[in-house]
Amino acid sequence: MKIELVEISIRDLVKDYENNHEEGVFGYDKKLNIRPAYQREFVYKDKQRDEVVNTVRKDFPLNTMYWVLNQDDTYELLDGQQRTMSICEYVTNKYSIRNIKGNAQKFFNLTEEEQQQILNYKLTIYICEGEEREKLDWFSIVNISGEVLTEQELRNSLFTGPWLADAKRHFSMTNCPAYNLSRDYVKGSPIRQDFLRIALKWISMNNIDTYMSDNQKSLTAEPLWSYYQKVIKWTKDNFHTYRVEMKGLAWGEFYNTFKDTTFNATTLEDEIKKLMEDEDVTKKSGIYEYVLTGNESKLSIRAFDKRAIRTAYELQNGICVKCQAKFELKEMQADHIIAWSKGGKTTQDNLQMLCTKCNNTKSDS
Repeated sequence: MKIELVEISIRDLVKDYENNHEEGVFGYDKKLNIRPAYQREFVYKDKQRDEVVNTVRKDFPLNTMYWVLNQDDTYELLDGQQRTMSICEYVTNKYSIRNIKGNAQKFFNLTEEEQQQILNYKLTIYICEGEEREKLDWFSIVNISGEVLTEQELRNSLFTGPWLADAKRHFSMTNCPAYNLSRDYVKGSPIRQDFLRIALKWISMNNIDTYMSDNQKSLTAEPLWSYYQKVIKWTKDNFHTYRVEMKGLAWGEFYNTFKDTTFNATTLEDEIKKLMEDEDVTKKSGIYEYVLTGNESKLSIRAFDKRAIRTAYELQNGICVKCQAKFELKEMQADHIIAWSKGGKTTQDNLQMLCTKCNNTKSDS
């Protein structure tokens, strides 16, 4: 890759600056694509954003940025998006920062001298020329300042193209359709690519790289968006009462397994309510997988405490109630006389001590 070091003023950078969710982010007389498909969304917090502008106002140097020169003499911003957008958004009066006295000031509130100082500030830019693969490899390497790339952001750098641009429209923007549809069910941030990663994980059954590679040249991500809508609809259709424990569960995995199974939503709700009220169920979020699969381990049933175990051991004189042999306490395990699944509780009167062998071979009674 060929690299040339240049200096570009903020005045030139912000010329014809445009930030449009549909069409993208451009500056430098519309010749610089500030947010190519492989780039993340704007993720700086206010303090980080303000510090970029304060650095410029103090005439302190900012870290070097990287642009890629395209064959048509336009550019793509390879590294430095967060700093670039912080500067451009401030100079175009999108936000204000606090001055020394604590007063909020937008760019147009500054004196003429202060404005000119910012506009004349020189940014240090490496202009890079190379093949597409070199560009993406370099992007992964030079992203050394600011927020660390997430795993999905790195994937985006490898599988850029029309499919990714369309997928990001659905899953990666602030208040994007996926966020508005499913924010109560999915954890994370769309601008950090969490919603896109989760959708891809579900549809690909955890083979995200393969799915993105297979679809990279597609013109639309509609199959992914359609699938995602079906997952959320299935979830809402089968679980009518929303609870906070539902957020972050593997709804796509449940859908993949049970989409052809007919459930009675009222029956499911009755069972969920009963389990939510059961003090022996210590992992309430596991209830949803349990009512689908019957896997009791998802509930983390409350264990007998040490005092109850010692009491039962002494009452039994260390004798296993099944095989009638005598054991040390460490050789025995606490067991529900009536299994929890049969209505038994984690109480002293439902506790018996079994040797390890007998407990491992015991079936629910």
